[in-house]
Amino acid sequence: MDDSGTDDRAVVDAVAERVRALRRERGWSLDALSARARVSKGVLVALENRRSNPNLATLVRLCDAFGVPLTVLLQQSTAPLLQPAPPGAHSRLWSGPDGGEGMLLTGASHPTGAELWHWRLAPGEEHRSEAHVSGTVELLHVLHGRLTVTVADQEAELPAGHALRMAGDRPHSYANRGTEPVEYTGVVLVPPGH
Repeated sequence: MDDSGTDDRAVVDAVAERVRALRRERGWSLDALSARARVSKGVLVALENRRSNPNLATLVRLCDAFGVPLTVLLQQSTAPLLQPAPPGAHSRLWSGPDGGEGMLLTGASHPTGAELWHWRLAPGEEHRSEAHVSGTVELLHVLHGRLTVTVADQEAELPAGHALRMAGDRPHSYANRGTEPVEYTGVVLVPPGH
């Protein structure tokens, strides 16, 4: 998989099912969702018909339009009291050009939207993210290497063991400017009602 989209059939199927269901719950036409999410109607038609491999930017735009965390788009059924997420169930939603990856491990939609991610960036790789919905907060913890995080015009360099709380509602990026791989975990917290 590359940054153009996921190749996981289960993810494609779950997203198609949930996007259609969320759109219908809200009484939105494809045109209405297209305008709200800033995603073309053609992409939405292909996505709902399971003919499209959505990329991470498209998924984030859809989540912002619906006001739900990414895990809601990946849900296939009601969650039981315990819901283990073995490695085979993780969704790789970003791949870097040199082997880096962003894996969505698990998440929740109530009482607040939350997504748990594991990221690996090869030397020289950078992942850029659009602003999420207003009030979104991200929490990061660097496991290995040195991570450079930029939000708007502010930058922080985090060595292994350091953590960071940051605004996720502004354009931001994560970069490995070093010579060793960087590994970090992140939690995206979407405010209630979004």
